[in-house]
Amino acid sequence: MDDNQKKILSKIAMTIRGLSMDAVQKANSGHPGMPMGCAELGAYLYGVLLRHNPKNSKWMNRDRLVLSAGHGSMWLYSCLHLSGFNLSLDEIKRFRQLHSHTPGHPEYGLTDGVEATTGPLGQGVGNAIGMALGMKLLGSKFNQKDFPIFDNKIYCVAGDGCMMEGVSSEASCFAGHLNLNNLVLLYDSNHICLDGPTKECFTEDTKKRYEAYGWDVFEINGYDFDEMERVLGGLQKKQDKPTLVIVHTVIGKGSPNKAGTSKVHGSPLGKDEVIASKEALGIPLEEFYVPDEVKKYFQNRLSQDSQLETSWNEMFKKWANRNPDRALQFDRMKSYYLPSDLEERLKAIEIKAPIAGRAASQEILQTLGKLLPQLVGGSADLSVSDLTMMKDYPIIAPLNFSGRNIKFGVREFGMGTICNGLSLCGMFQPYCGTFFTFSDYMRNSIRLAALTPYHVIYQFTHDSIFLGEDGPTHQSIEQLSSLRAMPHLNLIRPADSHEVRMAWIAALQYKGPTALVLSRQNLPDLKETQVSFKDGVGRGAYIVKKEKKKPDFTLFSTGSELHVALEAASLLEKQGKDVRVVSMPCWQLFEKQDAAYKNTILGGDLGKRVAIEAGTELGWHKYIGIDGIAICMHSFGLSAPAQELAVEFGFTAEAVVKKLIG
Repeated sequence: MDDNQKKILSKIAMTIRGLSMDAVQKANSGHPGMPMGCAELGAYLYGVLLRHNPKNSKWMNRDRLVLSAGHGSMWLYSCLHLSGFNLSLDEIKRFRQLHSHTPGHPEYGLTDGVEATTGPLGQGVGNAIGMALGMKLLGSKFNQKDFPIFDNKIYCVAGDGCMMEGVSSEASCFAGHLNLNNLVLLYDSNHICLDGPTKECFTEDTKKRYEAYGWDVFEINGYDFDEMERVLGGLQKKQDKPTLVIVHTVIGKGSPNKAGTSKVHGSPLGKDEVIASKEALGIPLEEFYVPDEVKKYFQNRLSQDSQLETSWNEMFKKWANRNPDRALQFDRMKSYYLPSDLEERLKAIEIKAPIAGRAASQEILQTLGKLLPQLVGGSADLSVSDLTMMKDYPIIAPLNFSGRNIKFGVREFGMGTICNGLSLCGMFQPYCGTFFTFSDYMRNSIRLAALTPYHVIYQFTHDSIFLGEDGPTHQSIEQLSSLRAMPHLNLIRPADSHEVRMAWIAALQYKGPTALVLSRQNLPDLKETQVSFKDGVGRGAYIVKKEKKKPDFTLFSTGSELHVALEAASLLEKQGKDVRVVSMPCWQLFEKQDAAYKNTILGGDLGKRVAIEAGTELGWHKYIGIDGIAICMHSFGLSAPAQELAVEFGFTAEAVVKKLIG
């Protein structure tokens, strides 16, 4: 690298420092330390290394950079603004302000050029690994000799906190197993975390840990452009394994009184320290100053970036003309193709009842796998139990990415973040499975999927006390209420194989995350649920048994308890009671219905309202009223056969009737 280029990169680095200091100070909130410490790294990545097109931030074959250390968002925003993404200087000045495009932590879909929603530390590592896996899958499917449709790289910038969080270990171990040699993890190693020096809490040999995972590891000086070019430029040309690059930096570099300390991690420098830092660094005191040389450099770079995509588009057109069948599959994956007769196809699947919800879903998956080329997924070491395997397709393996089944291993949280990354590729419909109780392990990845939102489907099985003998450690009690409380997550608990079919339609149509909550135990098919998607599950709640005149009782239920509610209604009618029964598989879909429809379900005198569900009652009183009866769980479960637990906890038709009329 010649001296002139190093000179302009140094000026870019100083501009990143200046913008970051000013934005954090103006907001009186933020984390200036990482942007100041990693300014040279940002200058090299956005000024030299990344192959992308800021004028089309969604170009399919772009290099992608995920900032896992999302608290350092001003580093990313400064880089995006300078390199020509649609992020104005006015937005930089509005850092952390209401409705700005520069929120405190990066949010995918809000800010042009942000590749993933990050902030909860470590998850960006998993997102990047999901992207790297996705690009390997796409390359295996579409690349041909002379047509490298997908040959991009995934970069991730992480800090000490990301390295400490267990999710990065889960995901990194998985990446090493699959030898994802299109992934570069840049570890900003500055020996400082929010609470003080890392020597007080984090003294492992990270290099050895990653070597044990099967990664290559390099170390560079974070202020030496020649070392960056030698290592990172070299990896761009040839990379054999997933690679960790430990970048040695000084947090808050340039601050005379706070550099190298935790004082610069999570608080503004202070007006006087900003002035002192700019004077020490030779940065003009003008706020939000961008030198003309920096502007000109990136304007010239933009034309090169645009040409990269133009050349790729020309290659893609030639490839598509020679491979019309593959091009059709490409288009279907990119558009998240759903056949117009999907409901009819799913209804035609022969499923013999009684059958567990998990087993019905597995049968449906076999058909969906053939229909939807974008569908890919797997399980956290439970595919033989949560039944998530697509039997006609191979398991993805090291150096063999032709499969569509993923064995995530016992890594629930990592699995969730990787599926988010797969969703971010823009070509996949990822799904993943585990026992419902273990959704707690992966909860924060589900939360980010809901926040953004990412189109991920979760197949959660063993959904209640009725999994039986494994006992209360595995029996879900509070998880239904907990996940229902999460905005933008559709939770669907189907009652039989027909509702499972319809639940899959809802999940595939919804452009956000869906939790399918399925039984371990066999369930009968119910004639009352045999209605169309638009009249049944698609509404979130619907009447499965209508009263004759005026109900004495209205029973609301979901999942495996719906058949109990119907049986109880029959017993009540024999005793002269009039009963309505409502299946309510998805509260979120029901809440989206218009007032008129809601009134058909909830309006008028419905008699005594009763909820029957083997989970906590939290949330049910919105529908059954303060005086409603909640036949729910009020404790953890017990280890016993499912039939005995039904009697013990009152989930039999006879017990329901006794509860209601004695």
